[in-house]
Amino acid sequence: MSTAIKPNHIGRKISRIRELKDMKQEALAQALGTSQQTVSSIENSETIDEERLIEVAKALGVSVEAIKNFTEENMISYFNNFYDNSTSNGMNGIFNPSHCSFNPLDKMMEMVDENRKLYERLVQSEKDKIEYLEKLLKGK
Repeated sequence: MSTAIKPNHIGRKISRIRELKDMKQEALAQALGTSQQTVSSIENSETIDEERLIEVAKALGVSVEAIKNFTEENMISYFNNFYDNSTSNGMNGIFNPSHCSFNPLDKMMEMVDENRKLYERLVQSEKDKIEYLEKLLKGK
């Protein structure tokens, strides 16, 4: 048996997705109508029956395939495109560049420009205040 091959530990995948969604075990347990100890047991299980997996996927707001195919590498793409997953032409959470509607770097540069403009307005406002106060002091 090769040690290079990782087992498909479904419980760890469920746990990681839950953590990424900033959900506590108690919250998942409540959504499943079960106890926190049961959720802990599920997350420590290497396998899970299909019916329970469907319930867990629904409670987490992801597809069963997304849990089964979950990896750290594709999780960023999956969660960034979460709302597009239902229409991803069967790709089920795998990054699909045709679904990108904007370039993140362009958005970041827009934010930088907006911040620069706001800063310039703030500096101008402070200059105006100083000018006004100087006029008031000269008038006395």
